[in-house]
Amino acid sequence: MLEALQLWATPAQTFTPWTKSSTPSTVTLPTPRLQQRHEPSFTSTPTPAPAPAPQHQKGPTLTLPRLLCLHGGGTNARIFRSQCRALRARLGPYFRLVFADAPFFTTPGPDVVKVYEKWGPFRSWFPPGYGVGATGSPRDGPVPICESASASRTVIASIESSIKAAMAEDDQAGASGPWVGVLGFSQGAKMAASLLLRQQQQQQSDRRSLSDSSVDYRFAVLLAGRAPMVSLRMEDEDEDEDDLRLPLPLPTFGFIPETIRLPTIHVHGMKDPGLPLHRELLEYGCDEGSARLIEWDGEHRVPIRSKDVLAVVDAILAIARETGVVTRY
Repeated sequence: MLEALQLWATPAQTFTPWTKSSTPSTVTLPTPRLQQRHEPSFTSTPTPAPAPAPQHQKGPTLTLPRLLCLHGGGTNARIFRSQCRALRARLGPYFRLVFADAPFFTTPGPDVVKVYEKWGPFRSWFPPGYGVGATGSPRDGPVPICESASASRTVIASIESSIKAAMAEDDQAGASGPWVGVLGFSQGAKMAASLLLRQQQQQQSDRRSLSDSSVDYRFAVLLAGRAPMVSLRMEDEDEDEDDLRLPLPLPTFGFIPETIRLPTIHVHGMKDPGLPLHRELLEYGCDEGSARLIEWDGEHRVPIRSKDVLAVVDAILAIARETGVVTRY
């Protein structure tokens, strides 16, 4: 049985506004080996299996601002909801957390079977076996999901369909609060950062996809999110295939890759083997001054100890107040 969480007043933890000068020095932790990039093989948008019974918050939470929550690779929405139990308890008075299932089936992630062996099917935000980000540098900006535009469109459409399904299900449950942020872990954090960047790009060009037409994310919480981000831009079907291949040739002078300017909270476990890539997402993917860094003494998992959870929650509430999402604290 899980220990009861203490919900009375606790001294606030501190978090670190990130600047280039405060970026931690490079650590000697091993960088995970990425798979060789290859073209995924599929002919149509995968159809997700029937989801387990909805795990919705009830009652007064229906009007609260909503956070879209994206699980890591090899888990699912139900597992991520359990992994976020301590965060949910602290954030519950301020936000409604909505957990989405990724579109692709895969094998369970590391250590998942030890606790959640019977909680399948297990899912991924990218086609199984496809090494997203295996080539390219985070210094160059987001990378393509697939090597061809047509395959990328199929994958992006599947991702959008999964997110829309979670949002629609929550609407049907009676929720009416605005969608104000994205919270993701591991592969879900990569996706959360990529969604935030796409929204920024669409707002600049005044083009919004169907799934984003009713949302306005103000911030993202990136738990163990690694570089590089992926490109989620849906181009017109009649554009030339060669023109859509990414990455595009880079200029030889003056090129500055686009970074996220909206607020981001980066939560790094200091014992996580992927820490170097998490730091690259912070340094090369987000603007200095808009990102905040929280480091905690843990491995590749969602924080559950009170002091670690409070540090994350305090940072979220601080940004929510700054952006006008939450007025009471």
